[in-house]
Amino acid sequence: MSAQIPAVRSTEQLREKWMKPEVITGSEILLRSLVLEGVDCVFGYPGGAVLYIYDALYGFKDFNHLLTRHEQGAIHAADGYARASGKVGVCIATSGPGATNTVTGIATAFMDSVPLVVITGNVVSSLIGTDAFQEADITGITMPITKHSYLVRSVEELPRVIHEAFHIANTGRKGPVLIDIPKDVSANKTLFKPVQSVNLRGYNPKVVPNHLQLEKVAAAIKEAERPVILAGGGVVYSGGHEELLEFVTRTEIPITTTLLGLGAFPSGNPLWMGMPGMHGTYTANQAIQNSDLLINIGARFDDRVTGRLDGFAPHAKVVHIDIDPAEIGKNVQTAIPVVGDVKTVLELLNPLVGRSDKADAWRSQISQWMADKPYKYKDSDTELKPQWVIELLNDTTKGEAIVTTDVGQHQMWAAQYYKFNQPRSWITSGGLGTMGFGFPSAIGAQMAHPDRLVISINGDGGMQMCAQELAICAINNIPVKVVVINNQVLGMVRQWQELIYENRYSHIDLAGSPDFVKLAEAYGVKGLRATNKEEAKQVWKEAMDTPGPVLVEFVVSKEENVYPMVTQGSTIDQMLMGDCE
Repeated sequence: MSAQIPAVRSTEQLREKWMKPEVITGSEILLRSLVLEGVDCVFGYPGGAVLYIYDALYGFKDFNHLLTRHEQGAIHAADGYARASGKVGVCIATSGPGATNTVTGIATAFMDSVPLVVITGNVVSSLIGTDAFQEADITGITMPITKHSYLVRSVEELPRVIHEAFHIANTGRKGPVLIDIPKDVSANKTLFKPVQSVNLRGYNPKVVPNHLQLEKVAAAIKEAERPVILAGGGVVYSGGHEELLEFVTRTEIPITTTLLGLGAFPSGNPLWMGMPGMHGTYTANQAIQNSDLLINIGARFDDRVTGRLDGFAPHAKVVHIDIDPAEIGKNVQTAIPVVGDVKTVLELLNPLVGRSDKADAWRSQISQWMADKPYKYKDSDTELKPQWVIELLNDTTKGEAIVTTDVGQHQMWAAQYYKFNQPRSWITSGGLGTMGFGFPSAIGAQMAHPDRLVISINGDGGMQMCAQELAICAINNIPVKVVVINNQVLGMVRQWQELIYENRYSHIDLAGSPDFVKLAEAYGVKGLRATNKEEAKQVWKEAMDTPGPVLVEFVVSKEENVYPMVTQGSTIDQMLMGDCE
């Protein structure tokens, strides 16, 4: 059952309605500009500095506004909306603490290249810099974690600033843009003339690559005996998943996808090796380490992928395809740089490449590794294993749900054991690793896709960071299925303390957490619990059959670890295999 949120009219109808020039307030200019940018859902929380904006929202029907219960919930929901839809996510917060409560979400989106426009209120212009009530220099605070920040000085600037903000957020390497609007600017009036062009000196992201570099890539593929493709979130963000599939089909090069790249390539394809890095597959890590050609497509060589840099892919000539030239050569020396949009690059590269017979033995070796060293865990008839729970979710949904996660062990188990067949079906905080992200991001994803199944997988730690957003699921009948993998401990921290800190378990006990079933029911959401396999099957079926939001708590063993694991300071082929052995 879809969310009970009113539908908005088509963009064409709204453009015709709002394009005519008219003398209106800054707040009305903001709302009209959002409509003209194609916005259909905004997440926010009012306060004094944005009261003119919320007054303009009174009775406004041309996009939906979802009132969250915390500004962090609002920005994570906007983030989830953006990742699931491919559109720009929008949130609104007031000045001071309202604005600063969005900072973690802005940093989360910045690290993962997610397009957001974050609108904050500020005190009236004459009070800026006086330490007025609820004043914070939010443009200064967020400067390192935004693509750009605007402090709007006059109401006449608003149409241009808003149009530029959406353009910056959703072009080149995508990311968050902040617009800070003083209260007087939102109240003042001017003649509104919609802005439809952008002229930003110095900002011209390169989309089309240098053709000579593509020829070098094609030649390198032809000569390679042990090629590997490493595909990342850039494939998803560019919409280049079909071109990637064609590239792999043409070349028959084995492929591994990063945490944020999951879904960019169908998991059922025999050339897919799984995820690389700290908790990646044995095959993916061995393939990278033994490759003679590593083709990075839209990934940024994060340390969780590379392990110790001076021992990463030691035999490989590296090709790096990325929209952001600053990423190329930043961490890993690159032999063939290709700057451009991933989708465009692959469209131009595909006609130049074909299958190399020199790699036949390599393909056989990859297949053997995959057969010999899959993900494994020790199942139990008496305890509920978290890996088994993820397999249950995968089997019952055929891998077709949109899955969001929080951060920790459950995140890695979900990445390992849920199989994704399409892009924008996997939503997780990769670069920043933000606890509290998983549940509100699922609300945003559900708003983007009201008729799809959205599952939010959380640990008992992260679930408590934004649990208050259960209220808006109940009020608006947003049918997210909320999964809590409850091991009564900060699981990933406990795992590190066991394996690296010699069992010194310091401040990780979450045994005093609430009864999650009662917590859900207190908010008006159905709550269910399972402690064994039979209960798990029953409660999950009940959750799936319930036409609305449901929280399902799976009580699992606290001793379970995520394997394989590469410890910090190791190369990615130096893996602790644990139960995978």
